[in-house]
Amino acid sequence: MLFYDSVGPNPRVVRMFAAERGITLPSTRIDLRAGENRQPAYMAKNPSGQMPCLELDDGFVLAEITAICEYLDEVAGAGTSLIGSTAQERAETRMWVRRIDLNILEPLANGFRFSQGLKMFAPRIRTIPQAADDLKTLAQERITWLDGLMAGKEYVCGKRFTLADILLYVFLDFGQQVGQPLNTDNKHVMAHFERMGKRASVSA
Repeated sequence: MLFYDSVGPNPRVVRMFAAERGITLPSTRIDLRAGENRQPAYMAKNPSGQMPCLELDDGFVLAEITAICEYLDEVAGAGTSLIGSTAQERAETRMWVRRIDLNILEPLANGFRFSQGLKMFAPRIRTIPQAADDLKTLAQERITWLDGLMAGKEYVCGKRFTLADILLYVFLDFGQQVGQPLNTDNKHVMAHFERMGKRASVSA
């Protein structure tokens, strides 16, 4: 396998997930800031031009971080699955991954792309600068919504540590760096964030 890596939260999710599953990923670095991911060589592998992607030994290229993480979870073999060991556990993980992705990650990331990141992203994707503040507000509202559901939980799926926790942590950490700090009134999310920050995989 060869992992096409770069700066940004999406590749970090995969790196952290792989570290948690004990997988060493051979990687090559793509210069996202210089737009290398939009050049023909990379686009031939991942037509969306997004980061990251994972090239398998037979040449098949897998993109989208949740798909990559699920693949790694299955091929890891030994160790505890971060998706789930039963149909119900897997469904629960996927439910929360989708909720966090759509309700928090997307508005948070686009809030950045359409404001602080506008100079880099405007030439590459359709940007909506006038929507930036509303998107940031939406992300914060949904984080508060999640906080109300995290009472008494160690992780998003209760006692199970999953991909949902990694997604949430990485993007909340990214938000801290791009002008979208955590609301300290969200005590349960804050406790989860601090707990996650102590895991060895955060440095992956």
